[in-house]
Amino acid sequence: MCTGQGPERLVSGSDDFTLFLWSPAEDKKPLARMTGHQALINQVLFSPDSRTVASASFDKSVKLWDGRTGRYLASLRGHVAAVYQIAWSADSRLLVSGSSDSTLKVWDVKARKLAADLPGHADEVYAVDWSPDGQRVASGGKDKCLRIWRR
Repeated sequence: MCTGQGPERLVSGSDDFTLFLWSPAEDKKPLARMTGHQALINQVLFSPDSRTVASASFDKSVKLWDGRTGRYLASLRGHVAAVYQIAWSADSRLLVSGSSDSTLKVWDVKARKLAADLPGHADEVYAVDWSPDGQRVASGGKDKCLRIWRR
């Protein structure tokens, strides 16, 4: 859920490959139906500045959407297997994704391209997050390892 400038927004993603953008205080119907994923959606997150929504999917991609209108912005491709989890940096400039391909990828959201490829896990990556200062990423996976990555 996002509570930035303007009315509160909510985004939902599901196993029918679809996302919906909602404004619960204004209407019971969705503001936008967002399509483009080719497999079920694992996670959706508003950026901290509420301008962008990111979605992670079993279709091996991360997609970016306008947080106000739901308009499609870009696909971030690089993983070779399902993307399980994503996390925004506090400044909304970077996004990290963790995948069943055993890698993390750091994406430059403005440039819409890969900023860093982080191999190192021996198996699927289940959890990713940023440190509050944005200088490190933590990841955990099926290999039972917790890894800390410096930016």
